[in-house]
Amino acid sequence: MSTVPTDTPASQAPGAGRAHRFHFAVYALPEPCVMPRVLEQFAKRDLVPTRWHSTVVDGPDAELQIDVQVDDLEPETGQYIARCLSALVNVNDVVTSAG
Repeated sequence: MSTVPTDTPASQAPGAGRAHRFHFAVYALPEPCVMPRVLEQFAKRDLVPTRWHSTVVDGPDAELQIDVQVDDLEPETGQYIARCLSALVNVNDVVTSAG
């Protein structure tokens, strides 16, 4: 049985900072440049999404919705990628979840 000494900070406890499955929901204008820019955020970190699904929702306010899943991603890295995705041209919103 493993125990954590009482003087160990919570950030160093077993399971802290452990890699998770991260989901990214990207909402953007339906422009051709968006998908390669989104994928670049993962590729330049040597990450291959385990799932990628994109849909253009038609209507008066057409929107490109991209759902990306990446396994074994540290929470800090996932949040950083989400901030980078939010800063991309034509991206309106990014929602993340880890599990």
